[in-house]
Amino acid sequence: MATTELTERYLRLAETIASRFGSRLTRLTDSPGELSYEVAPASLLECCEELRDTEELGFEMLMDLCGVDYSEYGRDEWRTDGATATGFSRGVIASPDDGEEPLDIANARYEPPARFAVVYHLLSLTHNHRARLKVFCEDDEQPMLDSVTGIWASADWYEREAFDLFGILFRGHPDLRRILTDYGFIGHPFRKDFPLIGNVEMRYDPEKGRVIYEPVSIEPRTLVPKVIRDDARYESGLKDGGDA
Repeated sequence: MATTELTERYLRLAETIASRFGSRLTRLTDSPGELSYEVAPASLLECCEELRDTEELGFEMLMDLCGVDYSEYGRDEWRTDGATATGFSRGVIASPDDGEEPLDIANARYEPPARFAVVYHLLSLTHNHRARLKVFCEDDEQPMLDSVTGIWASADWYEREAFDLFGILFRGHPDLRRILTDYGFIGHPFRKDFPLIGNVEMRYDPEKGRVIYEPVSIEPRTLVPKVIRDDARYESGLKDGGDA
């Protein structure tokens, strides 16, 4: 992973966390200027409580919580100068590659230990510093973690959002139900295997006098993430102030 450059204040914070948690928190160095750690699911609640209650850390606020699906991590479907090698473009059909070798769906530089993860963004109001915590779900078929609502009340809606969009369950959540999708929605739309066009569409039926659901009628198509043009519009001599 890339080397992280931290300010002196964050270097001191990293030393404090390392001395306090030892092997329970594994430092991740892929976020320049920020502190990121990975924690095992069994140690999640214990570590979160210590991060909040330890005086020199004081992470009393959970700013955000989000799910991650790594199932297509590192997959490329197009050969372009601008396509990322660490993300997935989510095309429906791979573009032709002009007679070159078959597209190589290679592993990314980082190989996640599981399909689903949850990331916690923490803030200390007392000390004005931040940290990020990542935990992987042990079961890909039924991803589940302990709820941190008893530690940070703001996790309530965030965990419901991760459940709704990724299907990640939170053990001990007081009211785990969908929060963004419609009643009776099937599937989890932020999962990488969820179709881009969805499964159903809705419209108002004047004859029935209500909204009805029907199978989606949109045709799948390939979405090219970036087009790099080399035509005359980009010749330097034709720009404002250049030679005619």
